[in-house]
Amino acid sequence: MKDHTRVIMHADMDAFYASVEQRDHVELRGQPLAVGGAGPRGVVAAASYEARRFGVRSAMPSVEARRRCPKLIFVRGNMGLYKKESTRLFDIFREFSPAVERISLDEAFLDLTGSARLMGPAKQVGERLRKRVHDQLTLPISVGIAPVKMVAKIASAAAKPDGLLEVIASEMKQFLDPLPVGRIWGVGPVAQERLEALGFYTIGDVAHAKDDDLHHALGDWGIEIAQLARGEDIRDIEPYREAVSYSEEHTFVKDVTAKHELEPLVREHAESVARRLRHDGVRAHTVVLKWKSAQRNAPGARGYPVFTRRTTLTQPTDDGRTIAGNAIGLLHRCGPDGAIRLLGVGCTGLTGESADQLSLFDAGKNARRSTLNQTVDQITQRFGKKAIGALTRKDREQVGLSMQVKRGDETDG
Repeated sequence: MKDHTRVIMHADMDAFYASVEQRDHVELRGQPLAVGGAGPRGVVAAASYEARRFGVRSAMPSVEARRRCPKLIFVRGNMGLYKKESTRLFDIFREFSPAVERISLDEAFLDLTGSARLMGPAKQVGERLRKRVHDQLTLPISVGIAPVKMVAKIASAAAKPDGLLEVIASEMKQFLDPLPVGRIWGVGPVAQERLEALGFYTIGDVAHAKDDDLHHALGDWGIEIAQLARGEDIRDIEPYREAVSYSEEHTFVKDVTAKHELEPLVREHAESVARRLRHDGVRAHTVVLKWKSAQRNAPGARGYPVFTRRTTLTQPTDDGRTIAGNAIGLLHRCGPDGAIRLLGVGCTGLTGESADQLSLFDAGKNARRSTLNQTVDQITQRFGKKAIGALTRKDREQVGLSMQVKRGDETDG
C-alpha cells in the first residue's frame, strides 16, 4: 500500500428525492416511499429507508417494488424542486473546497488535500459540512473520507444513513480486503460473476493475486482492478467535465408502432436538446435517433434491445428544427419496423466554434432562426417550458427520474 497524502471527501445525500418529499410532506414521514413512475413500466428513482427495509431499491421496476412492499407509496416527483435543492447543496460544497467534482444531482467529490491548516482535520470538516446541510436544507447526508476516490465513495456508502466514516491510509487494506469484489469501482454484476468464477470473491482476493495471473486471466483490465483493490487510485478530482453528447428520451406507457405518432415526441426532444446546446454555447455535427424495441430478446429489465441510427450534418447546429428534421428523416428511412417502448433524440460531435460560412440566403435564414431561438430561450428561462406550450403526452409517462446531471439543463426545468 502506497503512502498517500491526498484527502478526498465523498458526500452523498441519503435517498435524495424521497428525503425531499418527506421533508416537505409531513404525512409521508416514516412511510415506505418511492419516487418514480407507478405504472407497469415505472422505475424507482429513489426509495426511502422505510421502503428499503422491504428490499425496495433505486432502478428497480415499480411492479417488483410494489410486490415487495404492498403498502409502498409512489410519488411522481418534482425535478424542478430537486434541481433547486441540488443547486443549494453544491453552493454549500463549494464553501468547503474550491475543487468539487459533481457526480450527480446529489453526489460529489471534494478535494481537501492541504486544507488542514486552514479548515482543520478532515473529519471535523466533514461533520461541519453535514451540519451545514442539515441546518440549511433539513436533509440527511453521508460522508466518506479517504486518501483516494474509490475508498472515499465506499466509505460514504458504509456510513449511510446520515453518517460519516473516515478511512486513513494505514487502514485502507484492512477496510478493503473483506469487501465483496463487486465493490471495486467499475465492477458491475456481470464482471463480478466473471471474477467470482475465477475464484475472486473479495477485494482482498484481487489485491493479493499476482499481476501475471490477473493479466493472463483478464488482460489489462485485471491489472487495473488490482491497483484499485490495493488502494492505488490515482484519479484526481475533476471540477469540470466536458459533455460529449446531449440527449433526451422517454418511455411509453403502451407500445407505439405508428411512426406518425412518434414525430411530435421527436420534435419535443429535439427542441429540448437544442435549448441545452445553446445554453452551453455548443453546436452538434451529428444527430442520433435511439429506440428500444418492444420485442424482448432476453430476460430481465435489460432484455429489450436498443438501437441507434445517426446522421452527420453538413453544418454544426444548435437549432431544434434542424435536429428534429434530421431525426424524423432517420425515423422514416431506417427507424423501427415494429412496436417500440422507448424513443430518444441526441446530438454528438460537439464543437464550440460557430457554423462554417453560409451562403447569403442561408445566412439570412439562419439569422432569423437564431433570433427566434434566443427569444424562445429567454421566455423559457423566465417562465419555464409551459410558457411556450407543451406537446401532447399521449400514451407516455415519465417512468423514472434520473440523478444524472444534464449539461445545459438549467433552462429546461
